[in-house]
Amino acid sequence: MRVEQQPGFVLHARPYRETSLLVECLTRDHGRIGVVARGVRNERARLQRAQLEPFQRLELDLLLKGELATLRGAEPSGAVMRLTGDAGLAGLYLNELVVRLTGRQDPNPDLFAHYERTLRRMAGGEPLAWTLRRFERDMLDALGYALQLDIDANSGEPLDPSIRYVYDPESGASPGRPGDPHGLRGADLLALAEDRSPDVAGLSSLRRMMRQVIAFHLGGGELRAWRVLR
Repeated sequence: MRVEQQPGFVLHARPYRETSLLVECLTRDHGRIGVVARGVRNERARLQRAQLEPFQRLELDLLLKGELATLRGAEPSGAVMRLTGDAGLAGLYLNELVVRLTGRQDPNPDLFAHYERTLRRMAGGEPLAWTLRRFERDMLDALGYALQLDIDANSGEPLDPSIRYVYDPESGASPGRPGDPHGLRGADLLALAEDRSPDVAGLSSLRRMMRQVIAFHLGGGELRAWRVLR
């Protein structure tokens, strides 16, 4: 099947055979696709490797057959989003997260929109910690793993902003014990639910919670980017 002018982003690329790359792309209408970019490591290739850099929206022409697609063309679309320093590391984290939590050829336009919006926020200089928490929340929702952030899992009552809770990836938030290092304030969970940035302590608590939730969905594994960001 020929796919033409498909909006997409490069998530990861690695050498494939002598002169090619195997590229993981997130596309709007076909989800994550493994793409063979033939000959792009050859200096005289028509399609240069520079066109396949992360964080640049592309219009992709693909020949989709079986599990892998063959790249027929790639053209930049829109302004280049420059992510440098900590923003660049955060962008690589997004890419690894998408690769690890999604299957190939599982269409998810909502995830594509969340990913592109997050890159624009980071390129625009928005606070990285809050931007990442928003993406993690929205990505889990798009994948069918939505977080329950405003209801007590035990009582079914709304969360109390003044109470500390522990978050279980399967059941949600329940009141924690005093001094529990994994506890977080109800106010912080409600802030994430209402798309309001909490304070620094709240962002730190939400970061720990999100890592726990993501590790659960990875089957207990972890991301390489966590060690770098640490």
